[in-house]
Amino acid sequence: MRLRKSVSTVLLAAATLAGSALYRRRSARRLERVELYAEDGSMASLADGSPEFDRLLTLARDLLTLAG
Repeated sequence: MRLRKSVSTVLLAAATLAGSALYRRRSARRLERVELYAEDGSMASLADGSPEFDRLLTLARDLLTLAG
């Protein structure tokens, strides 16, 4: 009985660690997005795949390359 409880505890801990690792890996995926902020505090977000998104993302990458 005690052995079964110990094995269950170890399996639960291993499953928790594996789930945590998968969650961190999935959430750490690099997501690119374009957000435009105005002086009045408003923000507009452009959807991935739209023509404006692609154009502004290309410009932002070029600016970062020049600055770096």
